[in-house]
Amino acid sequence: MPRPVNSSGKVEPRRSDHDVDVVVIGGGVNGTGVARDASMRGLRVALLERNDLAFGASGNNSGLIHGGPRYMLNDPNVTAASCRDSGYIQRIAPHMLHRVPFLMPVENKGRAKIMFALIDAYFEAYDRYQPLKRGKKHAMLTAEEMQTLEPGLRGNIVGGISFDEWGIDGARLCAANAIDAGERGARILVGCTMERIERREDTGEVIAVHYRDRRTGKTGKLRTGTVINATGAWAPITASLGRIAPTRARVRPGKGIHIVYDRRLLNYAVAAQTIDDRQIFVAPWQNMTIVGTTDDDFYGDLDEVRATSEEVRYLVQGVARVFPQIHTARAIGTYAGVRPTLYAYGPHEDQLSREHQIIDHAAHDAPGVYSMIGGKLASYRIFAEEMTDILAARFDIGARCATHERPLPGGDKPIDAIELAARMEIDPVAARRLVFRHGSRSLQIAERVQDRPREAATVCTCEPVIEAEVRHVVRTEWARSVADVSRRTRLGLGACGGMRCAARCGQIVAQELDLSPREGLQQAAHFLARQAQRRAVALGPEQAQQEALAIAAVRAELGVDVRDLDEGEAA
Repeated sequence: MPRPVNSSGKVEPRRSDHDVDVVVIGGGVNGTGVARDASMRGLRVALLERNDLAFGASGNNSGLIHGGPRYMLNDPNVTAASCRDSGYIQRIAPHMLHRVPFLMPVENKGRAKIMFALIDAYFEAYDRYQPLKRGKKHAMLTAEEMQTLEPGLRGNIVGGISFDEWGIDGARLCAANAIDAGERGARILVGCTMERIERREDTGEVIAVHYRDRRTGKTGKLRTGTVINATGAWAPITASLGRIAPTRARVRPGKGIHIVYDRRLLNYAVAAQTIDDRQIFVAPWQNMTIVGTTDDDFYGDLDEVRATSEEVRYLVQGVARVFPQIHTARAIGTYAGVRPTLYAYGPHEDQLSREHQIIDHAAHDAPGVYSMIGGKLASYRIFAEEMTDILAARFDIGARCATHERPLPGGDKPIDAIELAARMEIDPVAARRLVFRHGSRSLQIAERVQDRPREAATVCTCEPVIEAEVRHVVRTEWARSVADVSRRTRLGLGACGGMRCAARCGQIVAQELDLSPREGLQQAAHFLARQAQRRAVALGPEQAQQEALAIAAVRAELGVDVRDLDEGEAA
């Protein structure tokens, strides 16, 4: 792994006049990972997140904890670290992960048999990493075997390769890390934007972090001497708010989009190639199917990242060559995120390194400020460990990292979903999804239902999500809006796009946060509008007509139209 840049090695006393030892900026997987590790080692931590946990790339990715066989040639460290961390994540959060077997077709063209043999040899090398992530070794398959395993496959292929990966919900991973940090004393401030890092004029040392609550407008200050910039693609902007040149925390933002389909269309993930020879995939993921992903330089507003119809057609065209059924499947949405890739000028986007780096801004006259750059979801834990090791040295703390040993909240023991369903008197599918998201913490939700039987009512039938879970994430996981609840529970992300559940969710959020009923309806309307925008780029003409009628009906039912909301109400 790359070592920290210009680490000063200075020991910083844990001062009583400081509110916290360290302020972590960014509620993605790296920021929440550091907050958890630092809290476990006894540091006083505050985490600031401008939007919501997993708002950026951590909640808008392919949902794979994978080694990345394509990184082996240029970035073998990335493959090794990702595979190793995959094994650790399975240990600390077993309820969150599910196996994703991949099939890679090999086209029957040119020197196909030679290429097939070379690919087989390549995956033999990848097999060396499989024990790290508890995966199965690859297998060579004939065209007939590929067709038997996945009848929807088409095309002239000589055969294929199977290999093993793992899937996870990135938003749940962020929430679990934040919950653990919070329960260990960390202050988790969601919806609070960092306005500036106050530093001494003479030495450049950090004095405090100033922030503002975006909902109430109230300002605050955290006295500290150490700041971690874990804001991903926002890193240069965050650095500039500390009077550090943006180029000192430079990234090359890469936009990736995914298309979501209404059900599982296949049993295996299938690799495909785009017209310009980039590798993409179609995969069963939780209750749906996703197609991904693009990799393009991004220069727009990081708070408003959306897929375009051109990007959707690009992906569908590539997948249809091996899985033509994609043309008849029902797309229900898209999502997009921006990777904080290490900066390099020249290489194509998909050839950029997925390595990570810690920058010590003491070299830039800003001692006490660090930036976490690059990285992958699959290796977040080891990245956080490296950052926290630096903090431990800075504060002369001897405690070692234990994030690979101690389970995340909910990962301490298995829960039988069928027994839980019987206990709560809910549908077994709802219980299974509850266990997937919360693990043993689903027992806390069961206790709510036992005390308040009405909360067993289903709010979102597509996922499904019950009322007690909605109230639980508002009370214990910093959800403040319908959109926040959706990230934590997947409410409204199914086939109906929230049209059957957003209004009820808005009512519950308003009750829990003591908001007016109108504010709850406004949240629901805003959520529905955003979902409609994300669906529109993936819809055909007939589906678009049905969509317009459905939206009109929901607007009439709610009595609130987001076009009537001003910018402040919709935020």
